[in-house]
Parts: sequence; C-alpha cells; structure tokens
Amino acid sequence: MELLKKLAPIEARYSELSALLSEGTATGDKFVKMTKEYSDLTPVIETITAYKKALTDKDDLEAMIDDPEMGEIAREELYELNGQIPELEHKIKLTLIPKDTDDDKNAILEIRAGTGGDEAALFAGNLLVMYKAYALERGWRFEIVEATENDIGGIKDVVVEITGSDVFSRLKYESGVHRVQRVPETEASGRVHTSAATVAVLPEAEDVDVGINEGDLRIDVYRSRGAGGQSVNTTDSAVRITHLPTGLVVAMQDERSQIKNRAKAMKILKSRLYDLRRQEIANERAADRKSQVGSGDRSERIRTYNYPQSRVTDHRINLTLYKIHEIMAGKGLDEIIDALTTEEQAEKLAALGM
Repeated sequence: MELLKKLAPIEARYSELSALLSEGTATGDKFVKMTKEYSDLTPVIETITAYKKALTDKDDLEAMIDDPEMGEIAREELYELNGQIPELEHKIKLTLIPKDTDDDKNAILEIRAGTGGDEAALFAGNLLVMYKAYALERGWRFEIVEATENDIGGIKDVVVEITGSDVFSRLKYESGVHRVQRVPETEASGRVHTSAATVAVLPEAEDVDVGINEGDLRIDVYRSRGAGGQSVNTTDSAVRITHLPTGLVVAMQDERSQIKNRAKAMKILKSRLYDLRRQEIANERAADRKSQVGSGDRSERIRTYNYPQSRVTDHRINLTLYKIHEIMAGKGLDEIIDALTTEEQAEKLAALGM
C-alpha cells in the first residue's frame, strides 16, 4: 500500500535511534536531541503497529466469513475493525505533516488597541482577560511584562510572556485583527460601535535561534514614567533598545532595575526578530498559494465578536458560535482553535496529496 511505503522511513529512523541510544555513545546535546526525537516518534510507531495489526486482522477475518461456525463472529469483528482502520489511517497521515519546529515553544503575546479610541482599549483589555483565563484553563504561566493603560482602565498595549506545554501551537492562530461590535458603556444613545484590537503571538526565541550583533543595537536609558508622565523612580532604569538593521524598537520600564529591564527587552526583541524571519519564510512558501489559516498576517481581520447577537465569527474558516460570553471567559476558545487546527491539517494533507 502507498501509505505503508511512506511509513517505512519513519520506522527505519526509529530503529536507528533505538540502536544508537542502546550503544550509549551519544552524550550532551546530541543525546538530549536524540532522546527527544525517539520519545516523539514512539507514539507514532505505536499507531503504525496498531494499523498494521488491524490490516492483518482484517485479512484473517475476511477469510473466516464463510466459515459456518466462526462466520457470524468474524463479521461482527470485521464491522468494528472497518471503523477503526480509517481512524488509524488519519492519525498516521497527520504524523506525516511536517512539524512546525516552533509548536513546542513558549510564546510572547502582544495586544494593541486599534481603531475605536477608548472602546478599542477596553476591548483590548477584554482580550487580555480572555487569554489569561484560557492560560489558566490549560495550566500555563501568564506573566504581564509591560502594559500601558488608558484613563478608564482599558489597555493601549500589553506584552505578555506565556509559558507551558504547547503554548505556541495553540495560540499561533490568534495573530491578526480582532473586531468587536457592541454598545460602549460610555454610549448614552445605545448605538452599536465597531472597534478593533491587534493580536500578535510570537514564538519565544531561544539564544540558539537568534544571534544579535551588539553593533546593530542602540540602547538608550531614561527614567521610568507613569500615568500622566510623572517619574516613577529617580534612576535611569527604563531601557529602549533599537535594532538598527530592521528598525524594531523595544522599550521596557516595568522593573526598577535597569539590568532586568534590559534582559526583558532583549528577550522580546529576539522573539520579534525570530518572528520576522518566520514571516519571511512563510511568505516565500505561500507565494504560489494563499493560506487562510495560521498565516499570522497582523493586518488580516480574523475574528468578529458581536455582543448584541452573542456571536463570535472566525472569518478564516467561516465558523460562527453563539457563545460569546463563554469564549471571552476562556472556556470556549478551544472550540475555535481546534477547528482552525483541523482546517490547517486538512490543507497540509491536501498539499501532500492525501
């Protein structure tokens, strides 16, 4: 079978890793890398083994159908097996999709108020609460690194570091423009307004991912400023780092220590540079086809939250759910992300001719 031929290299690699690890000659980073690859392949091999056994059992059962004593039992087991085989095939096909090497990474979440003034800032704050609740649901650590509020408690912009299991693989679909339609609390006439916020989800870069030439950086230090512009401390602890080749700027004043602010700013700068490279590669790959799911296009309107109708619509896959309060509370977000994941997997399988 064609599928079994495609599985042969995976099985060969697993056997090779098993032999190499048994020898015990690999050490250090090489050993860690091999162990992780072996661990990642183990469930795949288990599924392949189950699939092969199911095919063998199917042949055996089909040979028994005409047996006067075992025929009825064989037909019952064959009926059950015919339902399992397609599921195993689909599960195996998903393992053939090239893995996004960043899926296991932590993420930097950035939310910025867009068009809509104070209402946009309030909506940005609502999105921050939604993602914080979602992180809590999944057992992730959620740390606000830098935030700028407006006078009525809304968020002009915020940067968050999220750490945990499979953070980027779940949140990467959230990048883009989020639009809200509702009656603002400050609107006396009760008219529905439309405003927006932009979300960017970046894989957190590790030192091995991004090399930065110190000569490419301009680092400025200044006194931290609070709301209204007043100085919040008497030392030059705030840090602004400019990456001259790209023009990327990161400013940090959350900590009272200049060293800590610089470390946080560098972490965010590395993630933004790494994401910039990811976007360039993604654009090159998508030059001949437009991928609507997981494109990460910051200017793309991806979702609308309509409060009067209790409706949330994801425009990339035309998915509409009438449970806005559940979604904004974090609990309903998985349903959207699961649908986006399934759609992207279907696109990639189609591209592989499956």
